Amino acid sequence: MRRLLFLLLISACARHDELQVAAAASLQDALREIGANYEKQTHERVSFAFGASNILAMQIRAGAPVDVLLLADEPTMDKIADLIAAREDLLSNELVVVSREPLRDLLSVNRLALGDPNAVPAGVYAREYFQQHGMWEALRPKVIPMDNVRAALAAADNGSVDAAVVYRTDALLAKRARITMTLSGPVIRYPVAVLRNAKHPDAARRFVQYLASPDAAAVFRRYGFVVLVSS
Repeated sequence: MRRLLFLLLISACARHDELQVAAAASLQDALREIGANYEKQTHERVSFAFGASNILAMQIRAGAPVDVLLLADEPTMDKIADLIAAREDLLSNELVVVSREPLRDLLSVNRLALGDPNAVPAGVYAREYFQQHGMWEALRPKVIPMDNVRAALAAADNGSVDAAVVYRTDALLAKRARITMTLSGPVIRYPVAVLRNAKHPDAARRFVQYLASPDAAAVFRRYGFVVLVSS
């Protein structure tokens, strides 16, 4: 039902004259600023829908009217490769642990929020990291799976969990939680794609090109992202 409602939300927000962009939740602050700047410069309207990458990909598969798609991992984009006209890796990020109290180690926590470790990219990255370091079996009973990385951050920020694994870019937005450790290792790539069934293919290509521009790159960097491409 939640997935159907999300599809209906994208459809309801779609206007004939607006470019439709679906993007991972961790991109929302940077993209809203970039979108506003783009509209001022080009007078082309952009509408955003944000959510977990795995859910967005399912909505694209189900026929959601989207022109441009930005996801938080490459494997999820690979699953809909047949629906993509053009694609490139745009950004990189890093996983960190946030909490309101100092942590000696993760094994000492009772409740650890993650994006769903079986579906949400941030949670999948975290699970793979813990498996590689022999910690997953000890941590798994403590994991509180969340719909997306922003929900995990909110849980740590409001104290409903002891800690959360989030992207560094999200951690910078926390009000009370602070970064307590960095999970070095996972290679995180954010691909951007123009969809084959885009209703505004020319506008989609212009927007993707703008995302690699110096103006957009400056915004992404200010929010903590590493920019992988440049125009």
